[in-house]
Amino acid sequence: MTCTLCELPTGEQPVTDSDVDGEFCCRGCLEVYRTLGDIDVEELDATDLADEPAIDPDLGKTTYLSVDGMHCKTCELFIDEIAADIEGVYDAQSSYATEMVRIQYDPETLSEDDIIDEVSRLGYRASRPTEEDEGARSRFEFGKYRSVIALLVMMPVMVPYILFIYPTYLGLYPEEFLYNSTLGAMVYAPLFVWSTLIIAGLGYPMLRGAYVSLKVGQPNMDVLISLAVLAAYGYSAAAFAMGQRDLYFDVAVMILVVITVGNHIESSVKRSALGNHSDLTKSRITTARKLLEDGSTESVDVGSCTTGDRVLVRPGERIPVDGSVVDGTAAVDEALMTGESIPQPKSSGDNVLGGSVVTDSALVIEVGDDAESTLDRLVELLWNVKSSDSGMQRLADRFAVIFVPLVVTISLLTAALWVSLGLPVGSAVLIGVSVLVISCPCSLGIATPLALAAGTNEASERQILLPNSNVLERVTDSEVIVFDKTGTLTTGKMSVKRTIPATGEDATEVLSRAAAIEGRSSHPVGEAIAAAGGATDATVEGFEREARGVSAVVNETPVTVGHPTVFETDWEIPESVTEAIEGAFEADTHPTVVGWDGVARGVITIRDTPREGWESVVSELASEGREIVVLTGDDERMARRFSDHPDVDDVFSGVRPESKEAIVGRLRSEGTTTMIGDGTNDAPALASADLGIALASGTEVAMDAADAVVMNDDLSAIPEIFEIAHSTQKRIRQNIAWAIGYNLIAIPLAVLGYINPLIAAVIMAISSLIVVANSGRRSLPWFGSNADGGTETSSVGSATNDTPS
Repeated sequence: MTCTLCELPTGEQPVTDSDVDGEFCCRGCLEVYRTLGDIDVEELDATDLADEPAIDPDLGKTTYLSVDGMHCKTCELFIDEIAADIEGVYDAQSSYATEMVRIQYDPETLSEDDIIDEVSRLGYRASRPTEEDEGARSRFEFGKYRSVIALLVMMPVMVPYILFIYPTYLGLYPEEFLYNSTLGAMVYAPLFVWSTLIIAGLGYPMLRGAYVSLKVGQPNMDVLISLAVLAAYGYSAAAFAMGQRDLYFDVAVMILVVITVGNHIESSVKRSALGNHSDLTKSRITTARKLLEDGSTESVDVGSCTTGDRVLVRPGERIPVDGSVVDGTAAVDEALMTGESIPQPKSSGDNVLGGSVVTDSALVIEVGDDAESTLDRLVELLWNVKSSDSGMQRLADRFAVIFVPLVVTISLLTAALWVSLGLPVGSAVLIGVSVLVISCPCSLGIATPLALAAGTNEASERQILLPNSNVLERVTDSEVIVFDKTGTLTTGKMSVKRTIPATGEDATEVLSRAAAIEGRSSHPVGEAIAAAGGATDATVEGFEREARGVSAVVNETPVTVGHPTVFETDWEIPESVTEAIEGAFEADTHPTVVGWDGVARGVITIRDTPREGWESVVSELASEGREIVVLTGDDERMARRFSDHPDVDDVFSGVRPESKEAIVGRLRSEGTTTMIGDGTNDAPALASADLGIALASGTEVAMDAADAVVMNDDLSAIPEIFEIAHSTQKRIRQNIAWAIGYNLIAIPLAVLGYINPLIAAVIMAISSLIVVANSGRRSLPWFGSNADGGTETSSVGSATNDTPS
């Protein structure tokens, strides 16, 4: 039998209810079906949430290469097209944002070195990324030096213009000062030499970008830049050869410097983002304690662990990779993976998940089939940083494909028209050059990337990491907010709430005897009881662990502490203890029973600590009309504190990890959905939501699946994500409106001859600076979220079990 909602197997005892027609795999699916009814999941899943097709992991081998020399988005098309034609290459996907290429190939046909050689023959320099320089990050650093060099080499050109040529144009010096004089030759000859060297060196990336774009049939902004630079330089070189003095070497150089510095501004933001991601990745599990044949251990990189290797995990440490227990018995905290707030006992033969914590005893783990290299995770994460185009950027690129040939045509027709009207050829050519220069769509090209980059940086400053900044363009609000419970709305840390003695027993004695035993345990529940009981001078002997409890002889009396199920056989349970157990569940706490001499003597209630400020965050999100939903794998009695919150609309309890994705899919039918989680079991839900938000205390899988990561685990950052996204989209619209409006006004003025090449270059630079300044404006928190436009559904979680949605 399969679940009526998510079509997963229901097992031998499906969950049913008299008022619902169907059989379900868990209580959560039943409640979702009761609330939302039957919806076509396949139709919802048909939505393509990815910008790029995923590489088939079963086809050949995948490698990532750093590529130095990628100058623009067209380089992606060029490398993809050429690399895909290499024999033995199945697929090639390059990223200008990270200057990397991901290639899937047949290792029996060619090697990684062969691929590096082939890509390098295209005019780029390919190499293997390294952890030391982190590939693209080090190349972004070079942009800083390139910008400094650009400003320095501009000086030998601009100083003569400022000291001699501009004053002559303005009438401050007589024309004879530069015409027919030795001084004129001394000024213009060095200008010609310096300008030639600058255009050949500094202009090489733009010139190659123009060539590549024309080769793949996608003319881009580099074509206009190159034409403007070459036109200004060519006209000036010809005029210099003929002895004229109206030269525009300054225009050609200024264009190149403005473009170079602008590229660095964009690259520096990406460098910062890559650094944040790298720091986050490095904070995860990177080493494992591998067991050798002689019984000793060796610290190794997680990436070197292979299937069948055995690793030792000590109490308090995270399990580095998925695998199975081969030796030892311990309680393992899997809250990040499954959403279960109570650690689970694990012994030989049990499967364990990488990222879960061994709490009270060492385990020997045999590595499973999916051990993953830390370097692979780093490179994959770098690849995801802004590697896909945003919708507005794709629109700008499509506009450029039309805009470039249009401007070139206008420039040629303008020059021809002025010649036909009797203007000298030289003057007509200058007007045509002015059209090319002033129409350089630099501001259009940086309008979206800079706004997204500024939004990403602002989010980073607020401790919000955006693995893909396109989320700022895609999601500005949400109609449904879904919270995972354990690890998201709670911290996952246990604390004692009450000690309830059986009738006739002393509460202090119950707690002190339990604390004396639990002082020998590192289980989270035990640590909470030991902390509540304080220091004790009791004599404890014969400490033993059981499946769901512990026992020892305390002051010569055998005492047992554990889950109520431990006392179901061979123990006398007074009615007052039974009532206390039920009351604990009703009060949203975990009951731990304490007994000795064959009688249960009392109950200690434990509660997972709620995350600070969760109520105010929920109220703030709900105040703007959003629906608030809570998902948990715990019993519904354990989630009562959340269902009692006036702003929580629904609480789905007893939800299996596999069902979270289906639940989020159903919720998306009601509107844009956000999922918030932290564990591996949250990952499918995080990925399928319109917006997935993970907490940094969660697992790698959850963070990889999420669109945003809250670095400091502060839930108050969630409303800020919507605020930043809204202000970023507003800046993008303003930038593009300015860039288009500027060209609509400036090009006609240039066509009419009111603007010469020098003025055109200055105006073009000012236009770009306006876009840069607007992109760098801070969004002010006190303005509110300003949610205009559509709403979306968000999912918030912290555990791995949130990842699917």
